[in-house]
Amino acid sequence: MSYGQGGPQSQWDPWKPHSQQPWNSGGSQTPDWAALAEASETRNKRRRLLFIGGGAVATVVVGAAVAMAVVSANGDNGDNASGQPADLPASASLPSDSAAPAPSFDPTSAPPPLDPKDFISSAQKDTAPLSAETLFPGTQLTMGETVYKKGATADTKDCASAAGGTLPKVLTGNDCTRLLRVSYLKDGVAVTVGVAVFETEAQAVKAKGQTDKKGIVKSLAGKGVTAFCDSAVCRSTTNSYGRYAYFTIAGFTNGKNVTTKDTKVFSTGDDLAEFTFRQIRRRGEAQASAAAGE
Repeated sequence: MSYGQGGPQSQWDPWKPHSQQPWNSGGSQTPDWAALAEASETRNKRRRLLFIGGGAVATVVVGAAVAMAVVSANGDNGDNASGQPADLPASASLPSDSAAPAPSFDPTSAPPPLDPKDFISSAQKDTAPLSAETLFPGTQLTMGETVYKKGATADTKDCASAAGGTLPKVLTGNDCTRLLRVSYLKDGVAVTVGVAVFETEAQAVKAKGQTDKKGIVKSLAGKGVTAFCDSAVCRSTTNSYGRYAYFTIAGFTNGKNVTTKDTKVFSTGDDLAEFTFRQIRRRGEAQASAAAGE
C-alpha cells in the first residue's frame, strides 16, 4: 500500500482535540476540508437535537409543575361534597338566623278596656248629670230619613204619678227613683218616651219583666204636641238597659185607635225606643272614656 498522496489517509476524528488530529501526527498532510465541513455540520445537528430534546423535557417539567400546582390548589386544601373549602364547615353546619334567640319583650301592663255598661248598671258608678234634656237634647230628632219634632219634657221623683194601668205598682215595688219623659211628633202621630231610673240593673230588669200589656207610661202633651192616648187604643213598648227601664206609648193626635195596619205608629214607637237605647249606651261610653283618661 502506497503512503503517497493518492494512498489511504488517516481519518479526521471530530471528537478528538486539535492536537491529536492526523495532520498533527508528524506528517505534512493537508487537512480534508470537506470532511471538516461535514463534521462541523454533524456537530451542529447534534446540538440542535439536544436543544430540541432539552426543550421538550423542560416543557414536560413545566407542565408537570403546573399540574402539581393545580393539584396542590385543589387537592391539598380539598373540596368536600358541599363544594365548600375543606377548612370551612359545610353549609348545613353554618349558623342560620333561625338559630338566633328570639327577642324577648316585657309583658304589657295595660289594663283591659272599661265596659261602658258597668257605668250605667249601678248608681254608684253612674254619676254623670242626668235629665230629660241630657238624654234627649235639641229640638228635633232624626232617625234615618225621618225627622221628629220634639215636644215637652218632664222629670219627676214620683214615678207612679207619671204611669198608668199596672205600671205604677211595678215602679213603686222596684224602688223607681225618677221618671223622665219626652214627647215627639211626626205627621199626626205622637209618641211619649218614659225612662224609669233605678239604683241597680237588677231592679230595672225585674221591673221590665213585671210589666204587662196593661202597664203604660202616661202620654205627655205640650210644646206643639196635643193630648193623645188619653182614651184611645195606643201602641206601647217596654225594655231595659243597665239600671234604666224605658217605655213608649204612640198613637194619633186626633184620638183615632191604633190598629196593626198603622205602620207609621209602630215605626214611630220603634224609632224612639231605639234612640233611647242609644242615648243610655252613649251615657255609659262617655263615663267609661272619662274614667280611662284619669
